[in-house]
Amino acid sequence: MVDFLVLVEGGGATRAEQANLRKGFQTLFGRVLGSRRRPRVVCAGGRGQAFNDFCRAIEGSANNCLLLVDSEGPVSEAGSPWDHVARRAGDQWQRPSGATDEQIHFMVEAMEAWLVADRDVLASYYGSEFNEKKLPRRPNLEECPKEDLTAALEAATKTAKTKGAYRKSHGFELVGKLDPTKIRTACPTHAVRFFAELEKCAGRP
Repeated sequence: MVDFLVLVEGGGATRAEQANLRKGFQTLFGRVLGSRRRPRVVCAGGRGQAFNDFCRAIEGSANNCLLLVDSEGPVSEAGSPWDHVARRAGDQWQRPSGATDEQIHFMVEAMEAWLVADRDVLASYYGSEFNEKKLPRRPNLEECPKEDLTAALEAATKTAKTKGAYRKSHGFELVGKLDPTKIRTACPTHAVRFFAELEKCAGRP
């Protein structure tokens, strides 16, 4: 059976932090896939490391290999998703030989869009001090700039006594609690595209 692998940006610099995010994504992907086979998830830390790991996996003929990273900015509807990371300052990634458009995916503009998509999980995690009114109201969170998403989460949680205001490590814990249906609804282009490809890979022999 061909290895099924998802390489994800993020997880921090320590193995413990990376393990938290890996477990979170494994749980989320399990909700998407149900009884179908699930991928091995690798949280690489930095986005550059995630791309390098993806390139090595492609060289090893991992056909069912997906790269999931923040877009860090608006993604043009025209052209290949590889064009986005080739043009982006700080990336300038060249498509690896043999890689397809279906193998690179974006959390637009950042994972925080997926977190904001499930306000019930945020309310449960942060408790009664959570202020939902501070979160963006736009129906398509993929149109919300990364800085606005982070600022909104920090404002909505700044008085939370138990957890404290939002920080990245909270996201590592929260991702495994999210409802993929809510993510699909609030992030209707790139999240839907990624989950569809995840399901397709799970069905391959």
